Amino acid sequence: MLDLTRDHKVGSGKAQVEAGGVDETADRSPDIPGPPSKGARIALMWAGSAISTVGMRTLGVAYPLLALAQTGSPTAAGWAGFALTIPILVFYLPGGLLVDRVSPRRIILLAEGGRWLTVTAVLVSMLYGGPSLPFLMGAAALEGTLWVLYTLAEAALLPRLVQRVMMRQALAKSEAASHLASIAGRPLGGYLFGVGGAIPFALNAVLFAISFGLFVGLRREPRRRSTRSSLLRELPGGFRALIDQPFLGGSIMLITFTNLMVNALIMVFVAGSQGMPSVEIGLVLASSGVGGAVGSAVAYLRHPTRSVLRVHTWIWVVALLLAAVGAWTGARPLFAMGFFSVGFGGALSNVAIRAVEVNNIDPGTLARVVGVSRLSSHGALCLAAPLGGLLVSWWGVTGGTVVLFVVMLFAAVLFTGTPLRERFTPPLPDLLPEGPERHASPGAGQLSGDLGHVVGQSGPLSGDRTFGQTHG
Repeated sequence: MLDLTRDHKVGSGKAQVEAGGVDETADRSPDIPGPPSKGARIALMWAGSAISTVGMRTLGVAYPLLALAQTGSPTAAGWAGFALTIPILVFYLPGGLLVDRVSPRRIILLAEGGRWLTVTAVLVSMLYGGPSLPFLMGAAALEGTLWVLYTLAEAALLPRLVQRVMMRQALAKSEAASHLASIAGRPLGGYLFGVGGAIPFALNAVLFAISFGLFVGLRREPRRRSTRSSLLRELPGGFRALIDQPFLGGSIMLITFTNLMVNALIMVFVAGSQGMPSVEIGLVLASSGVGGAVGSAVAYLRHPTRSVLRVHTWIWVVALLLAAVGAWTGARPLFAMGFFSVGFGGALSNVAIRAVEVNNIDPGTLARVVGVSRLSSHGALCLAAPLGGLLVSWWGVTGGTVVLFVVMLFAAVLFTGTPLRERFTPPLPDLLPEGPERHASPGAGQLSGDLGHVVGQSGPLSGDRTFGQTHG
């Protein structure tokens, strides 16, 4: 793992490479305060990440609500929400290539600074009668684009800060922070907008400024080598890397399918929630975040099993069965239990998948692999809404839920009990044991035009590791 400090000389044996970097205490004057320790840098990053995620979740609610308040049109609210999410389909692939070429820290600072300017512009426009719909859609689209760049850069940066002995625990903590921030962000956005339309944007101006300051506290990274490869030639690098990794390729297909199932279930549930108190609806939907936090805690304590993808598949079957029974009997707590199971299983599989990325993917292809996986898994969200609506239109809430369960059960049998299991639910490859960090190889952490090569079936590539997210 590369150390992010710079301009230190390698002195005696005590100042030699530690965890692939230079001893931060070498040749330092005792009167000059040193850079933050690795632990402090990780804490800064987690704090900045949590703040940034809360900001995105609150804005995901605030932009559509502001459009509705300004125009009185639900269609306008839908367009604002669409503008916020469309960058997911457009910018994950080119964004991954950009992050692979540029310092992730610089990308994060650019993203957080740009997000601060965006919400500040919305606030200023509200002082003069409120933003027009085109202005609001443009601001929402810019927020979504900068969020994509931020998440890709964060994925590239974390493995450079974490020692190998703590990598699995760090991934589990990051997963838990994401779920907890999502739980807090969405209801907070709705509540604050109810208090005052400008308050969510004012809060986010403060949050993004704090996040920017936290990431400024991270040390600069070594300059990356320039590459002579063309952009068009490098763009498919994430796809090529996944072809060489059966587990990661299978996990992306499986997660995309299960994301489609669960988000269609959410639409079916929402369609059948007329007459339910809004607090009860929120609690049922928030149960998936609680399950994700619990699953992250389990992943922190336990190593993933080799059959993690097959376990993931059958957890989804159980979750949809609970939802189907809940729809049939009217027992809403069963829906909550189903969503809790989804969050729990998703967290377990996310940490396992990230651990494989950490070990098996060339750091020069890091963000492109993450971009491909997130484009695929989040792209399922675009199909989930119309699918859920069609199911309710054709068969009603109960019938639609039962159809989703039957489809998931059939898929689980195919994915785990037939030869298709080698394609969709391959076993977890052997991971390097947690222990002392590997020494950094020459050029580690710098952009490489090639993918590197995998040692055997699942051996590591030299240099830093990747960090991705597959479950939405």
